Amino acid sequence: MCLTFDKKLRRIGVIGGEDSSLEIQSLAKDVGREIGKHGFILVCGGLAGVMESACSGAKEAGGITIGILPGKSESSANSFVDIPIVTGIGYGRNMIVVLSSEVIIAIDGRHGTLSEIAYGLTFKIPIIGLSTWDIEGIIPAKTPEEAVSLAASFLK
Repeated sequence: MCLTFDKKLRRIGVIGGEDSSLEIQSLAKDVGREIGKHGFILVCGGLAGVMESACSGAKEAGGITIGILPGKSESSANSFVDIPIVTGIGYGRNMIVVLSSEVIIAIDGRHGTLSEIAYGLTFKIPIIGLSTWDIEGIIPAKTPEEAVSLAASFLK
């Protein structure tokens, strides 16, 4: 298959925890679906939970997904990752996820997500928050549609 593009492909990162509730996974899937529907590439950590749900939604909408993996094997990627990037650097890959994204949507998450938020704020990458940490610098969204719309506004 040969892909032809007449414009730069824009990348939205989705960050969030591996262990998330069904409600959070549903939000993540809807975010992924919106990202795919609008033709953006989804960048994430490539594992389970929020990452897998977002990738699943993006694939349903015909989108492309990239998983920046912490381990040494692409087999750790969730089944919805199109392009697995193996790093072997554990949580250090969080910086790669952030720097590979033009804007980030944070969904729920614990300390790993918090580290990605900190990198985003440090590198001045816009962060949209959906049911996540309440930190200065995060732009809050109430719905998946609003989160992706806000993210898209940074990509014009």
